[in-house]
Amino acid sequence: MVKFVQVWRKYRLGKWALLLLILFLFLLPVPQFVAPESKLVTNSLLFSFTQMFMLIILASDWNLIGGFTGYYDFGHAVFFGLGAYGTGVMMAQMGWAFVPALLVGAVVAAIFAILLGSATLRLRGAYFSIAMLGAFVAVREIVRVMRPITGGGSGLTLPPYLNRPLFYYVFLLFMIFVVGVIWWIRRSEFGYTLIAIREDEVGAEMRGINTTLHKIVVFTLAATFTGLVGGLWAYQNTFIDPDVVFFDSRTLDMVLSTLLGGLGTVTGPVLGATLIYWLRDIVWANFLQYHLIVQGVILILIVLFLPEGVLGSFDPNSGTRLGQWVGKILREADGETEETANAAESVEAPV
Repeated sequence: MVKFVQVWRKYRLGKWALLLLILFLFLLPVPQFVAPESKLVTNSLLFSFTQMFMLIILASDWNLIGGFTGYYDFGHAVFFGLGAYGTGVMMAQMGWAFVPALLVGAVVAAIFAILLGSATLRLRGAYFSIAMLGAFVAVREIVRVMRPITGGGSGLTLPPYLNRPLFYYVFLLFMIFVVGVIWWIRRSEFGYTLIAIREDEVGAEMRGINTTLHKIVVFTLAATFTGLVGGLWAYQNTFIDPDVVFFDSRTLDMVLSTLLGGLGTVTGPVLGATLIYWLRDIVWANFLQYHLIVQGVILILIVLFLPEGVLGSFDPNSGTRLGQWVGKILREADGETEETANAAESVEAPV
């Protein structure tokens, strides 16, 4: 075990890139095994993988603002809806091709994020969360009453393009791209600034950091990615209406996935979204009427027993039992015993 950790830490700089490459190579050939007589890889399973990739992207987007800056956005699905309707209106009402319409949807989400973030990101704590939830509800009702443009409650029907393997590859590549961008941000000066805002925003402002600008930039980036996902989803679904697009529990899925995997980590939302998606799939297949109850119970259990998330609980600095166990293994890998570690702490402790 110790030898394995020593080798792993020696090459830690490229481990995430290696893991992403392995994941990509593993998932790349999956559509090639889809066949009518296949019992292992079916069209239904391919669709499930596509939806899982989508949830991973959405959770990673939410983590940019909720995990990196500490601003819990309870209305983040509004950008998913704007991207979906921006794309849908351009295709169904204006007759545009998919790619230009998708870009319009992303731009709509980005512009709305800049305008909304300029006001709401000056709020803190629960005030920001409530403001975003209010924005989500307000936009949904506005879309509902703008019947000549959005179709209102009747919705819009988009040109069908039921190529599941293509959507699988698009969502897979987009997922790899988004996780890669977030990995780069987390290790950049910009990412360290976001963490500083999360830990002590007042202190960051006193050091001359324009915290509002940084928050608006990352908020807009997360909204743009989410808007793109919404546009892709709308084209794949071929039909949109306010109740389906502005689904109440969509943001809840993002929050649950991030909290379960590890708030503020790069790979936490990936792990959390994967677990949440397949667990939800099982619950919906067997206990459809109780799926919201199950999600609520999961959230309570996470808060009580995994407050740092799955990955965070393994952090040696987390204070959890798992973290202490991992810290012991890492010290042994460095040739440091528990006694020398305690001695070092006593020497460094202030008198």
